Amino acid sequence: MITIKSDREIQLMREAAVKLRSVFTEVKAMIRPGVKTSELDKKAEKVIRAQGAAPAFKGYRGYPASLCISINEEVVHGIPSAARVIQEGDIVSIDAGLVWRDYFSDSARTWVVGKASDRIMNMIQVTKQALYEGMGQMKVDARIGDISAAIQKCIESRGFGVVRDYVGHGIGKAMHEDPQVPNYGTPGRGQKLTVGMALALEPMVTEGNWQVNVLEDGWTVVTKDKKMAAHYEDTIALTPDGPENLTGEQTYQESEVCV
Repeated sequence: MITIKSDREIQLMREAAVKLRSVFTEVKAMIRPGVKTSELDKKAEKVIRAQGAAPAFKGYRGYPASLCISINEEVVHGIPSAARVIQEGDIVSIDAGLVWRDYFSDSARTWVVGKASDRIMNMIQVTKQALYEGMGQMKVDARIGDISAAIQKCIESRGFGVVRDYVGHGIGKAMHEDPQVPNYGTPGRGQKLTVGMALALEPMVTEGNWQVNVLEDGWTVVTKDKKMAAHYEDTIALTPDGPENLTGEQTYQESEVCV
């Protein structure tokens, strides 16, 4: 069932989003060669709880950590570990969520540690741009398919793959609400959009083929061809003034994509 948020509910989601943005600020500052991904996870949980919020991921369907940290060919749901040490040239995708006064906020970013090839840098830039192309379709009486098609076109027109097994979603008092928002689709199809809807748009982009596998840990999703991947996600509310990106900036800014 799709829930329509009141002005008060969207304000609480704004507050949750501000807290989540601070988590990314703190974690990003720690990313460098030699850092264990478990250290990033511990920092994130500390920052979340210090703000009076709770980690959204920890314990969710048995997930053991506060962050998902996916590196290189890992697409999403990578589990932080003391055994996984960040290396120069790694592509690090971090997905984080928190709960504040019963409302969820969910976001993801991808960064390069040091230098990467032009194609990898372009892939990361395109991933973020695709999110904003999708957000641009969040208009009253538009449909989910309009968002999906815009994301797909942005990605595939630049020669990258669109993961089909995992999708964006509604968000509010639950982390995953209806409707699902695929990153591929046909304009004019799917649920009609209305003011008060809140969606987590999250394109997952691959350097090569879009197909993926899940590792034996039951969580970590990797590209089937072992090529690199990127992930961007923001929580976005449809307001009377149009889409409002709660967890990110309002417009696409290429210079902020990578470190």
